[in-house]
Order: sequence, then C-alpha cells, then structure tokens
Amino acid sequence: MTLSGNLEGTEPAGEIAQAPSVLQAVLDAARESILIVEATTRITAANRPAHGAFAWQDGSLVGKRLSEVIRSSALHEAFRSAIQQRAPNDISFEFTDHGKNIFNVYVSPIEIDGRPHAIGVFYDVTQIERLERVRQEFLSNISHELRTPLTAIMAFVETLEDGAIDDKENNRRFLGVIRRNAERMRALIADILELSLIESGNVSVDLKYVPLAPIVDEIFAALSSNAKTHNITLINEITTGSTVFADPVRLEQMLTNLIDNAIKFNREQGKVTTTFEKRGDVGVISVVDTGEGIPAEHLQRIFERFYRADRGRTRDIGGTGLGLAIVKHLARLHGGEISVRSSLGRGTTFSIEIPAK
Repeated sequence: MTLSGNLEGTEPAGEIAQAPSVLQAVLDAARESILIVEATTRITAANRPAHGAFAWQDGSLVGKRLSEVIRSSALHEAFRSAIQQRAPNDISFEFTDHGKNIFNVYVSPIEIDGRPHAIGVFYDVTQIERLERVRQEFLSNISHELRTPLTAIMAFVETLEDGAIDDKENNRRFLGVIRRNAERMRALIADILELSLIESGNVSVDLKYVPLAPIVDEIFAALSSNAKTHNITLINEITTGSTVFADPVRLEQMLTNLIDNAIKFNREQGKVTTTFEKRGDVGVISVVDTGEGIPAEHLQRIFERFYRADRGRTRDIGGTGLGLAIVKHLARLHGGEISVRSSLGRGTTFSIEIPAK
C-alpha cells in the first residue's frame, strides 16, 4: 500500500508494508474526527473520535457510504470535489442526528494504492460557537441595561441645563431621578464585576460551620425598611443552633439576594419566610414568598444572566438581572446547588442546598 497527496513522502516506500495498521494508529491518535473516503464515496477508514461522533447507532463506519452516515450535501460535494478535481475544501455544517454539533471540516485529496481518495478532518466547534453566542448575548444585554439609565441621566441633565435647575418645585425631583439611575448603573457594574470574578475562578470560599439563624436576622434587619414600604412581614423559622458548612460572607450574600427579591416581587401585605432542614448530608435553606409566582416556562432560565420573567417590573424596582446568576455560582462554589419551585398566584420558593461538610 502506498500513500501520496498530503501523506506522500512521510516514510520510505520499503517501510510502508504495514501501512494499514500504521495509518489506523495515526488516525486514532488524533483528537479530531477523521474520515477517508474513496471515489464511490464509501468510507475506507475512520478513527475512534469519528466513530464516537457519527457511529452512535452501530459501531461500524468503514464500508458505508458517506451519505448513510452524514446528511449534508455541502460535505458530500466537498469530498467529491477533493476526489475528482484534486482540490482541497473548507466547509462548516451542523450534525443533528443526536444533539446538535457544529463542525468545521478540512477535506483534502489523497492517493492510496494509486487510487484517488479524500481525507476529511472534522473540528468540533460546538462549544466555541456556544461561547461566542453567550458572549454576544452578554454584550448586547449589558449595552441595553446600561443604555436605559444612561439615557434617563442625560435627559434630566439636559433638562436642568436648559433652565430647570432654577425650578425649585422640580429640580430636586430631577436630581433624585439622576441619582437613582446612577445608583442602578453602579449596582449593575458591581454585579458584573462580581459575576466575572466568580466565573473566572478568582473567588474562593472559606468554609466553616456557621450559625444560620443570626445571619438571617441580620439580613431581615438590613432589609426591614424595604419590607415596611411594601407591608411585607419577615418570618425567620430557622431554629436557634442550626448550622451550615459555608463561607459566612458568601452565605449572607446569597441569602440577601434571595430575600431582597422575595420582598420586591411579593404582593402587598405578603410574607417572606426562611426555613432550614437537613436532608441526609445536605442542608437546605429555603426562602418562601407569597407573590404572584413565576410562570413555568421561565423557571428553567431564571438563573441565566440578565434573564427576567417580567422585564418591565424588574426595571421598575431596580433589579440588575444578575442576582440569581451570582447566587447559582456561589452555591456551586460551596459544592451545592440552587433550585426554584413556584405556583402562580401562591408564591415562589428558592432553596439552596449545601453539603454538610
């Protein structure tokens, strides 16, 4: 067996007597999926990654036509062109037979035993594409979230500059609007920086046994003014002596986010209740509100950055859209998880599960 094209001249002719096994070993050593196809578009060789990617129904690719394995006219044309016109090709396609994977493929002509073949190297860029979409969505969201308060600030500054600064009945109200929007921008930037630090792995947790009830009492005291404004009753049902194995600062941060949200999104004269229970080796802290609840279609995405079930209401009460994402990542830093249950018209329960040790 002799090879030419991209593999020609890699070994003296007298040393390629075992080329089939040597070629297979080389192919299997590659991380990318590789297929070699002959003129009739039948697959003559495939490596282990290719079998893992494309042969999920049965373990054999060799001997099958390319069209039986991958349904992509662009890919078939690239292999035909490489065999018939001796021209290399670069293409991209989506493989959706089991899940959705995006591949960049380089197809090059090659000769084996004097017969034309084509070799295709498949680079799986699914994760790269997903991260790029996440990046673009993040930039789009952040631009939108900053634009709204910035527009309000500029509008009221211009109003003051145009003479409203001498309007004693309204100038302080205008300044109050500017302050609120500036504070909203500051909170958003702070949350963005915090989330970036957590996601980049630059935040660590100092785990220790922490008494839980006093932390909740302190949070209730800090948020009591906001609760009174909305006529919300705060109830701490966590028994004295209950402890969790957590970083006290990060635990307070998580609970403050959840309790603050429970107050903001509650109904008038509603309640916010905190509870704690042990389930085997896991401690479960729950924050229960009596609000309107969250529609089921939003529950799976509620912890995504900037995702809001009710965008208008969230902006009215000053949320950044990042609080629940921060809580999710902090819970996972503790080796735990956060979950949500909600019933329309009855309320919502957020639960943080933290391993006992």
